[in-house]
Amino acid sequence: MDKRDYYEVLGVSKDATDAEIKSAFRKLAKKYHPDVNKAPDAAEKFKEAQEAYAVLSDEAKRRQYDQYGHAAFDQMNGGAGFDFSDFDFSDIFGDLFGSGFGFGSNSGRRTNRGRRGSDKIMRVNLTFEEAVFGTKKTINVNVSEDCPNCDGKGGLGEKTCSRCHGTGVVTAEQRTMFGSFMTRTSCPACNGTGSTYDSTCSKCHGSGKISKNTDIEVKVPAGVNTGNQLRLAGKGDSGSNGGPNGDLYLEFYVKDHELYVRDDNDIYLDLPITITEAVLGCKKEVPTLYGNVKLSIPPGSASGDKHRLKGKGIEDLHTGTKGNMYVVLNIVVPEKLSRDQKKLFEALAETNLESGDQFKKLRDYVRKNV
Repeated sequence: MDKRDYYEVLGVSKDATDAEIKSAFRKLAKKYHPDVNKAPDAAEKFKEAQEAYAVLSDEAKRRQYDQYGHAAFDQMNGGAGFDFSDFDFSDIFGDLFGSGFGFGSNSGRRTNRGRRGSDKIMRVNLTFEEAVFGTKKTINVNVSEDCPNCDGKGGLGEKTCSRCHGTGVVTAEQRTMFGSFMTRTSCPACNGTGSTYDSTCSKCHGSGKISKNTDIEVKVPAGVNTGNQLRLAGKGDSGSNGGPNGDLYLEFYVKDHELYVRDDNDIYLDLPITITEAVLGCKKEVPTLYGNVKLSIPPGSASGDKHRLKGKGIEDLHTGTKGNMYVVLNIVVPEKLSRDQKKLFEALAETNLESGDQFKKLRDYVRKNV
C-alpha cells in the first residue's frame, strides 16, 4: 500500500509552522500510543505519526520531502523508506505522560544512549556558468563537535552516580488512597546519565559541545539548478554519547544570466535583428554555452520565430543528456533615422506591401463594419 502524505497523517497544511506540527503530533501520540490505546490498529497509526513527525520537524528533511516526496528517503535507505529509529521523541512523551510513564521496553532506560547529531542546511550561491558546467567550492561551515577538553561529556573527574548507582533512574513509592505505587523516573542527580563529575568543563561550560568553523571542499556537479540539494553525509553537528554525526545539506541558488534564460535543461536567447535582416534574411553569429555558431535567418522572418539548436542546452544532472537552445527573434524598430534612411523608408512606403492574408482579413472586417 502506498504511504500516506505526511501532512495528511498529522492533519496539517503544507505551510504549517513547527509549533503546529509539534502540536498535531502530540495529539496523535496521546491518542494512539500503544500503552494507552489497545485498539488493533493503534500501534500502526502511532508509528505512522512518529515517522511523519520525525521528517516534518526537521528543516532539512522537510525540504527534501517537499521536493521529492517519499522517494527522497526510499533511495537513501534502499527502498525501505525513512528510518526514524534514532529520532528522540523523549521531549514529546515526557511532556505528555510525565517522566515516570512506562513506554513498553523503554521504561526506565538510561538517557545516555548514542544520539545522532543534528542535520544542517546552508545556501550556496552559484553563477550561471558554475551551475551549468559544475565547479569546486570551498564552503565554510559552523558545526558543533565534541569538546576536546572533556571528550564531549561536559565535566571532568567522571564517577558513578551515588544516588542511582549508575542506572540513570530512581524508584520511589507513592502512597494514595487506592494503595501504593512504584514509579521510576530519571535520576535528578545525574539527569539520567548514570555519571556525575567533580567539576564542570570550563571550555564547553558543561554542554559537551563547542562550535567550530571548518572549510569543506565540495564538488558541485554539472547541471544543478536553484533549489537542488547536495547531501554531505556526516558533515553536520556531532552526535552525543558516541552517536553518529548529522548530515550537511547544501541548497543551491543560481544567479540569472545576462543573456540566457533557463527552463529546466533548455535555454533561451533573445536575438535582436533589424527590419531589413528580417525581410531579406541574413546570417547571424550567435553565442552558445559551447562557443559561437552561425545561424541562418530566412527571408520574411517575424518577431517571436524560434530556431532550435539541438544539444546546445544544459546537461541533465542525472542522465547527462543535454537539452536544447532556442533562439527567439526580436525585430528591433530603430528609434532614430538619418535623413537618407528616412528617404529610403518613405520610398518603400509608396510601394504596396499589404498583400498578405493578415492585411486582407483586417480590410475585409473594417469594410463589413462601415
